[in-house]
Amino acid sequence: MIVLGIILLVVGFLTGISVLWTIGIILLVIGAILWLLGTLGHAVGGRRHYW
Repeated sequence: MIVLGIILLVVGFLTGISVLWTIGIILLVIGAILWLLGTLGHAVGGRRHYW
């Protein structure tokens, strides 16, 4: 999810499409939150680790 967010950020920046930029930021933040919860040991979506 983090990688997809970064890809959308780059594509949105290069093409000037603000919707892709916004979606990329949202996916990047959600991915970072899920990664942080997974590393702290909290179950994310029923899984002990989030990859």
